[in-house]
Amino acid sequence: MTLRNPFVFIGSIAVVFAILFLWWLASVTGAVSRAFVPNPFDAWAALVRGFSRGDLLPQTIGTVGRMLQGWLLASLIGVILGAAIGLSKTARDYLQPTLEFLRPLPASAIIPVAIALMGLSPGMALTVVAFGSLWPTLLGTIHGFAAVEPRLKEVARCLQMSGPAFAWKIGLPNAMPDILAGMRLSMTVALILAIICEMLASQAGLGTAILLAARAFQSSELFAGIALLGAIGLVSNLALRAVEIRALAWQNSH
Repeated sequence: MTLRNPFVFIGSIAVVFAILFLWWLASVTGAVSRAFVPNPFDAWAALVRGFSRGDLLPQTIGTVGRMLQGWLLASLIGVILGAAIGLSKTARDYLQPTLEFLRPLPASAIIPVAIALMGLSPGMALTVVAFGSLWPTLLGTIHGFAAVEPRLKEVARCLQMSGPAFAWKIGLPNAMPDILAGMRLSMTVALILAIICEMLASQAGLGTAILLAARAFQSSELFAGIALLGAIGLVSNLALRAVEIRALAWQNSH
């Protein structure tokens, strides 16, 4: 691993530079119109210009804040509700059809309903982001708690362990890998839904900025916003991955 990781890192960086080179080559040779696909240097200049003027910073904060609020709410509800369902076979049997009905619903499809009920408000965006990003964490938590080794349940009964104590001391450590994997996926969904809400409901953020740039044929600003969204997704995923490694370090020590 010590010899392999540096080569993997160098290879991944090389792929990024290769993509950037092909992008630059397509723009300078006229293979694609620069009215639609700008030079990478122009996109970078637009990104720097946006932050130096102070336009992009509040938009970025708005998008990240909306994403994090919805994700945290979804994670809290998903873990608590998932633990309750996962520990009860009766609850799983009764709720499974309802969960299977709601899970495939695209969250973007409920935006018109949310707008009709709550208007173009921050609460509407928070509700949509939380609803859409709930399912990976909820289903992962249910699976993790339901997969507790039956012998551990017998031991808990012999020790007369209460339900909350069993959930905290045995169920949660067993479900933690599934919970963290679901939360990582939920973070990606939360970012996507935050952008969609901003575009459809005129909420202040990068989604609205990208939409306005596209309508004005400002390709440099458009690609700068897309690149910034990619960077937000990358940083958030790496941060959650680091938390996941630290939280599950005790498993690797066994």
